[in-house]
Amino acid sequence: MSSVEIGGLFLAILLVLLVVRIPIAIAMLLTGVGGYVAISGWDPLLSYLKTVAYARFTVYDLSVIPLFLLMGQFASRGGLASGLFRASAAMIGHWRGGLAMSAIGSCAAFGAVCGSSIATAATMGQVALPELKRYNYSGSLSVGCLAAGGTLGILIPPSVVLVIYAILAQQNISALFMAAFIPGILAAIGYMIAISIYVRLNPDAGPAQPRLSWRQRLAAQKGVWPVLLIFILVLGGIYSGWFTPTEAAAIGTVGTAIFAVVLGKMRFAEFKEVLYSTAVTTGMIFMILLGADIMNAFLAISQLPVALADAIGESGFGPFVVLAGILVLYLFLGCVMDTMSMILLTIPIFFPMIMGLDFYGLDQTEKAIWFGILALMTVEIGMITPPVGMNVYVISSMAPEVGLREAFKGVVPFLISDVLRVVVLVLFPSITLCLVRWLT
Repeated sequence: MSSVEIGGLFLAILLVLLVVRIPIAIAMLLTGVGGYVAISGWDPLLSYLKTVAYARFTVYDLSVIPLFLLMGQFASRGGLASGLFRASAAMIGHWRGGLAMSAIGSCAAFGAVCGSSIATAATMGQVALPELKRYNYSGSLSVGCLAAGGTLGILIPPSVVLVIYAILAQQNISALFMAAFIPGILAAIGYMIAISIYVRLNPDAGPAQPRLSWRQRLAAQKGVWPVLLIFILVLGGIYSGWFTPTEAAAIGTVGTAIFAVVLGKMRFAEFKEVLYSTAVTTGMIFMILLGADIMNAFLAISQLPVALADAIGESGFGPFVVLAGILVLYLFLGCVMDTMSMILLTIPIFFPMIMGLDFYGLDQTEKAIWFGILALMTVEIGMITPPVGMNVYVISSMAPEVGLREAFKGVVPFLISDVLRVVVLVLFPSITLCLVRWLT
């Protein structure tokens, strides 16, 4: 059996392990070790294992992950979300579907200091669901808008998944953050348009709340300035050259912690929970990264990614047919896998294929950034598609009166918006790359 055939066999074994719900880190470790031994034997594997953990965990860029996770935890538990929702609802809540649009806008703003899809959905769900119920919004629209809005936590920088992609693809983290900003804003706008169309077709699904006076609206905006200040400090500091992404994450974490304490939401018990949750999530991510390194080393010696790239090049398929195939595969994988797992598993295979194709004459760096944003957009759709749809399950657990069938029905308008947005970004890469080209 050739090394390429062994690579394909163990990749199939990995997929089987994932289907039977073996944790992604353990599944990649087992298949990576098994495949490496099958091709090279035990001695080369042991020689590789003695340095791989140190080499992976001493990468400076990885230090940004626990910092952004800690910043998101402080923001989630520190009361910043409630102020955002009140401010947004005061401005547009009197529109039909306005509270649902407010939830989307709040998720987008909260995503600028959180960086986690599930954390954004859970936090905004706690804040917005009671208000949506109070004003008789339909259960499907309420769950759908909050589940979809949660995806903005990853789409709008800072994003932990983008950091992982940057490390895997050896790209600049700041450039990827810049590239994600406009597509993230387009996602929020697209969701609001989807809500507007939905409530026109179903007027009872999103009734308007009473109009507030301008004095009341302006008073409600006090809840925006902490998040706005942190956003300007973190991303403004990165793009102005004041801070590296890691330094900006540290400063943003301290700022978010201060606001959480000042707002009275962060006591010692909550502080311990924040540290514990951050440590657990960081450990999980780093374990997955170690498994991915061993799996990727096996794939490299198997030559499977190179063979696939060569096969694609010789197949006669056009670049956009290949790209469309990859994105459609991401949509299917999103039904059974989480975002982090998909990125870690597929980028080592798909990235060489994309780098070997020509798209609009883009150079290698622009192509890598553009593909990264497309991949992120597509895999994030999996957070709201059945049967996994983690964001839908999170919000549904807070609204037990809404069945899963109704909940997944409620995300359909947002899925349509997602697909249309991905098509637009494929056809017009300058939308993704314009800030990168302008600021670099």
